[in-house]
Amino acid sequence: MVNENGNHVDSGQGKQGAGKQGAGKEDQFLESLVSYSKAQKAKQWEGTFGEFLQEILPKAPQQIARTSHQYVWDMMKWCGTTTSDEGERVTRYNLFSKELFGVDEAIERVANYFKAASEGSEVGRRLLLLLGPPSGGKSSLVTLIKRGLEEYSRTDEGAIYAIKGSPIHESPLNLVPYSKRAEFEETYGVRIEGELSPYTRTILEQEYEGDFTRVPVERVFLNEAARVGIGTYAPHDPTTADIADLVGSVDLSKVAHYGDEGDPRAWSWSGAVYAASRGLLEMIEILKVKREFLYLLLTLTQEKNVKVSRFPLIHVDESIVAHTNMAEFNKFLQEKENEALLDRMVIVQVPYTLRYQDEARIYRKLTSATPTFRQVHLDPHALRVAAVFAVLTRLQPSERDDLDLAKKARLYAGEDVEGIPQSEVDRIRGEHADEGMEGVSPRFVVNALAGAISRSERSSLTSMDVLLALKDTIESDARMDSKQKKHWVDLLVTTRKDFYNRWVKEDVHKALFVSFEDEAQELLDKYLDEVEAVLDNRKITDPITGEERDADERFLRSVEEKISVSDSGKQSFRQEVVRKAMGAYKRGEKFSLWSHSRLREAIEQYLFEERRDVLRLVTSSARPDAETQEKISAVEKRLVEDYGYDEHSAHEALNYVTTLLSQE
Repeated sequence: MVNENGNHVDSGQGKQGAGKQGAGKEDQFLESLVSYSKAQKAKQWEGTFGEFLQEILPKAPQQIARTSHQYVWDMMKWCGTTTSDEGERVTRYNLFSKELFGVDEAIERVANYFKAASEGSEVGRRLLLLLGPPSGGKSSLVTLIKRGLEEYSRTDEGAIYAIKGSPIHESPLNLVPYSKRAEFEETYGVRIEGELSPYTRTILEQEYEGDFTRVPVERVFLNEAARVGIGTYAPHDPTTADIADLVGSVDLSKVAHYGDEGDPRAWSWSGAVYAASRGLLEMIEILKVKREFLYLLLTLTQEKNVKVSRFPLIHVDESIVAHTNMAEFNKFLQEKENEALLDRMVIVQVPYTLRYQDEARIYRKLTSATPTFRQVHLDPHALRVAAVFAVLTRLQPSERDDLDLAKKARLYAGEDVEGIPQSEVDRIRGEHADEGMEGVSPRFVVNALAGAISRSERSSLTSMDVLLALKDTIESDARMDSKQKKHWVDLLVTTRKDFYNRWVKEDVHKALFVSFEDEAQELLDKYLDEVEAVLDNRKITDPITGEERDADERFLRSVEEKISVSDSGKQSFRQEVVRKAMGAYKRGEKFSLWSHSRLREAIEQYLFEERRDVLRLVTSSARPDAETQEKISAVEKRLVEDYGYDEHSAHEALNYVTTLLSQE
């Protein structure tokens, strides 16, 4: 029997072996589930408040007395951080690193909010509002915090305890009477700020006769699905929204049992505010809700109290993170009565990324889990060209005449742009503070890619296919006016000319010459020998004839001009190259192509220009002979094996580069 890979297998034993192997994996998975269940059970704890004071509290009083903001901040630190140095130092939080790309600065501002709030500053009395364009990562950011809280609560460091049966999972420390709290603080070194809820106060008096040491306490695990420590509210129809969705209402089915609507046990504690107690409340599209909702939330944030009918103030400790889009925010700004509300919010902008590398990573994440995309080959630049286009739509023209949008995109991506050092990036960004708040969303691009795949008859998508799909999506979008459509189509042309053409020519060039790296290194060594001879004012011995000759100034300038090194600047450039070469020599390293990025670029361009005619010759024949066809096949094979193409996209890339060369 032959399998799908063309290998022969035994039709009898093979199946039995596969069955045993499959059964082994199933057994292993079952064992892992059993182990996980046992581990979770071992983490559970339950006892009276008296036992809690003896067994649990002395081990980690500071940890147990944490506020919700402190808990979130500790979770973020527990997940770990890394520090990058890209012009400025940015702390990257591992909690978000695998899911969110290009929004490190926004994430750091969110982290700083929780850090400041955990230290007891006034920031902790402000609602955190994430503001940004659609599909920019706001919801994902909050979701990752929620998932992090769930995971953290199952660790020893994240252990959290609550009064058993409390509908708001309140801290057992709230049981300590006010008259004993000063003594408690002196004993354990922590201060108690919370109060018992009306529900627990009633239970304490009626079921435990005021003996708080008998009240049961348990370890709880934050879980959004179970409505423990994590709550989410999303307004459906603002006109019919009921504030009971947040703070509950009278449960008529229980009134008959308890005999009084004012009995807290007859109250429905199902509101999102109660579910989020001790953890985090997410408010989706918060500015769509009625103003009374906002006042309730801001009072909760400011005072940690909720007021509902029939009950005194209810103490609830939770972090509130809301998010909204620019359209809703601009409407909100136009109403003067909202100024007081804005003053009680900390607003963090979450813009689209302006680095096309990060944008391409977003597409890769969004498409990797989709079966449609897994069945289709994308050429190595397909997602990058889409990302460049998206970034270009988000950029605004610079005040500098020598900085067009294409150069700006390259500069933001960390690439070298002639005449503009990377140190200028911060100043250029400062020209438009809201850059990245508008433009193409990742969802728009992924939808265009999906459409291109569905229309394609091949299981292969090239960069040119992607650009054409984006063009078709733009032209068929009824939401855009003709002016915007023309602008975006022009940006597609910019993407092709200033980015894709350069990338695909480099691929084909390198694939054409199998020994490219060896040739380039030889050229580098020759350049270094000639430069040293010029700087030392000495002659060079020809390796073939043995004769002495002057340094080849013409060769040096032909290389340097490829990266626009002027005649007046050639001396300093050459001295810099020699210094780097000497530094590598002293460290015992070889001075290679990767030792000097600008010189590498110059040499690659030199080789490409030198062999342009060879490439034309190889690819221009309508009916190539056997030798030429062999060369073409070798180039396509190398594109497939070394540069991420498949047969179709390699053939298309080679034809495209041929067309480009014929136009030059």
